[in-house]
Amino acid sequence: MMTRRAVLSTAAAAALATPSPAEEAVALRTLAAARGLLFGAANNNYWLRDADFAAAFVRDCAILVPEYELKRDLTEPEQGRYDFTASDQLLAFARRHQLLFRGHPLVWYASNPPWLEAAVAAAVDESIFRDYVGAAVSHYRGRMHSWDVVNEAIEPKDGRPDGLRDTFWLRRFGPAYLDHAFQAAHDADPDALLVYNEFGLEEEGPTYDARRRAVLKLLEGLIARGVPVGALGLQGHLSAFGHAIDQRKLATFLGEVRGLGLRILVTEHDVDDSGGPVDAGARDAAVADMSRRFLDVALDNPSTAAVLTWGLSDRFLEYDGTRDRLLRGNPRSLPLDADMRPAPMYTAIARALTGARTR
Repeated sequence: MMTRRAVLSTAAAAALATPSPAEEAVALRTLAAARGLLFGAANNNYWLRDADFAAAFVRDCAILVPEYELKRDLTEPEQGRYDFTASDQLLAFARRHQLLFRGHPLVWYASNPPWLEAAVAAAVDESIFRDYVGAAVSHYRGRMHSWDVVNEAIEPKDGRPDGLRDTFWLRRFGPAYLDHAFQAAHDADPDALLVYNEFGLEEEGPTYDARRRAVLKLLEGLIARGVPVGALGLQGHLSAFGHAIDQRKLATFLGEVRGLGLRILVTEHDVDDSGGPVDAGARDAAVADMSRRFLDVALDNPSTAAVLTWGLSDRFLEYDGTRDRLLRGNPRSLPLDADMRPAPMYTAIARALTGARTR
């Protein structure tokens, strides 16, 4: 049974599900570039073994972000031993096809090597993360469009007045760990765009209001202290049948971010279709509708510079075992379906890009 959102009408579903020949003919990267924007997606070395996917990625994307190859559990498996082999392979693919490259993430509470948390607790100073940030950013100096320097540092439910997430970073170093991480990244590559990346900023309700307030407070503090943050990463993980987007509050929030002089990147957009009807067409239409509602707001802000989806094709997605067993087959969350054909979400993104304000 669906929650909070009714299935779209047959007419609306048909309109979203049927791209025009012109919309199918023009790549998303081309539509984005016409508005001074970048379109891209997350990628990984496993997906690139699929020739159809690799070709689709090059056609539609102008920027690539590693899905997991730059997470610290892979890049520093033992303390002080760095391994960027997997991410270097993705960079080589990007450079071969004249794609931009961005890094994700440098400091996060998750996807860390098993040794890290205890080492942080015992650390005598910030070198436990400054050294890593410096090594990673220096390795890619001059070759990165942007870095997600700190990822998901906000969690109002943890009860702090500043809204910061209760992490092992915060417990050892206090809020200043964010300042030090950004400064270390800037020192290693002064030309890279440095991003604070966060989720849960788009929907309606008190929980999301609190997240928006906390993120804005965090950004204001960073800027007031002269921390070299250049952009907000708006992840854009949405649910077609969960919380609706609060377009008015999202627009206001993004306007406040713009007022701080920051750019805005949509960094990880996808739309979860769980909780929807068995009919795949209805789920496709609801996913497309949610994506369009989100992007219409994000792209109306002149500071928005890029849209990246978290993956490009549903081919590699699998249900996690917690969803309705009637929803057999792949989740339907990304612009291309499992057969690499444009899904209704692709059409929604294309139309949002076409309607975006010229930058």
